Amino acid sequence: MDYTAAMRVFGIDCGTEFTGYGVVETDPDARLPRLQYRAAGTIRLSKKEKTPQRLAQVYAELSALMTLHEPDTVAIEEVFFSANAKSALKLGQVRGVAMLAAASCGLPVAEYAPLSIKSAVVGYGLAAKEQVQSMVTRLLELDASPESPDAADALAIAICHIHTAQTLEAQGGRR
Repeated sequence: MDYTAAMRVFGIDCGTEFTGYGVVETDPDARLPRLQYRAAGTIRLSKKEKTPQRLAQVYAELSALMTLHEPDTVAIEEVFFSANAKSALKLGQVRGVAMLAAASCGLPVAEYAPLSIKSAVVGYGLAAKEQVQSMVTRLLELDASPESPDAADALAIAICHIHTAQTLEAQGGRR
């Protein structure tokens, strides 16, 4: 595997009230492949605001964060199918704005199913949120768990992308 170049990934866990973000980078100078934590947080949206204002806030904050952290790529969780169509549509709007922010910054977007993310981080696709938080904390060698489950999920999405890219590279450079 070619670990000579660092890869910085901006993970996004979209939500209608809380959108988590996390930035993870590979350390090409480490003897063994190593993940490095760069940043994580949560964009908190006011329930009092109307949808257009909430979407504008997500766009503005994600765009600013992507500009600040200069990732190579953005990774987002795919929409899971929900019994509640209205919730799925609202989530889809946030995802669309997140993709627009990435595209506006000239960044490629990779999408991953929730099962794939949990499998990549925990080794089990049906893992609980607490298990994901615990493994993210361990894999990134953090002193404490990320500030919110949304930030932990965003870091997990970034880790999933890095693991997927490394696996594809090991299989012959296909991405």
